[in-house]
Order: sequence, then C-alpha cells, then structure tokens
Amino acid sequence: MRCILLLGGSFDPVHAGHLGLARYFCTLLHPDELRLIPAGRPWQKPGLKTAAAHRVAMLELAFRDWVVPVKIDQQEIQREGPSYAVDTLLALRNELGEDTSLAWVIGADQLANLHTWHQWQRLFSLAHLCIAARPGFLLDKSAIDAEVAQEIGKRLASPAHIRATPCGLSFIATNIALDVSSTALRETLRSGGRAAGRLPAPVLDYVQHHYLYQTN
Repeated sequence: MRCILLLGGSFDPVHAGHLGLARYFCTLLHPDELRLIPAGRPWQKPGLKTAAAHRVAMLELAFRDWVVPVKIDQQEIQREGPSYAVDTLLALRNELGEDTSLAWVIGADQLANLHTWHQWQRLFSLAHLCIAARPGFLLDKSAIDAEVAQEIGKRLASPAHIRATPCGLSFIATNIALDVSSTALRETLRSGGRAAGRLPAPVLDYVQHHYLYQTN
C-alpha cells in the first residue's frame, strides 16, 4: 500500500522543528511521499505574518534533496474562506484514492484543541493521526478532551499497521524533544538576534535576502 505522510502548518517560517518532525516520521513510516500543506486562512489562527509565496519558497529550500519525494500542496492557500483540516483530507482522499495510507502529523498542542476542530470525528475516516508529543506525555483526560482521549486510545496502532492501512488509526510518539517556536523565531529575527540552528541555512539566507520579519 502506498503511504503519504502529511505535514501541515503555517510554516511562518519553516524551522528546525518542522524538519525534525518530518525526519522522525519519515524514518518511522518510510512513506512514499511527504506532502507539505502550508496554511491558507486557518480559522483558529488568523493573521499569518508572511505572504504565501514566501512561505512556499522557504519550504522548497528547506526540503530540497529530502530523503523521500516531497510535494508542496497549495490547496489551502488557494481555497477561498476559512480552511478546515477535514476539507483538506477529503480533497486528498479524492485525489489519492481509497487504497492509500494517509498519515497526518499533528503536535500535542493541536491534539489538546482537536475537540474544537470542525467535524473532527470525520478525520479518522479519512486519515491516520500521528501525534508528536513531548517526552513524558500521557493520554490523560485531564490534559485533553475526554472524547478525543477515548478515540485516540482505542485506535492506537503500530507504525507497520498504519503503513498498511488506509485510515482510522493513531500513533503517539513520546520521544521527540523539539522545542522551536515560530512566534519566538519571528521575534528573534525582528530584533536582529541569532536564528542559526533553529532555521535551515538556506531559509535563513532567504529571510535575510527578502528582509522578512523585520517589522511587527
């Protein structure tokens, strides 16, 4: 079965944390393709700082010569109105067919808000949820919505099972220690601080060349 790893986000800017997530799950799942999905108008996160063309260009630089084929999917940028994950997954399922494993990577912060997502229960009928959590994370009903915890818990599966199944499963990675904040990075760049190490070198060059994040 073909497996597509899906990584969405504002990518404003794309940073070492994004690359670390992608590298971890590429190593885990051995996908046939990494699909990067830059946000257009995310309904819960308004006010993106940077034009879509710049964010796409930075993604191209950050993921060139990647370990698996990479495609930058601009459907959310091109979509009019608010962008919902369920609409993106529906479009991907229609494009890629029913016999493709779709593994959607989200962070623990997104998991905490999953119960507020538009039609979140439908996500499992379209894709697997691969959750990147900090060390020590527990599927605790005090930390996340009880219904979400129940759904994730009953769907837990191995990477091999996810690789061989179209959708409906979950996986929690608790050994990822990636603490890079796009908000903090933008502030560092705005104030002229050092971002080396947190930004891929080609992306940092691009940011400096185009004078991005120089003002609020």
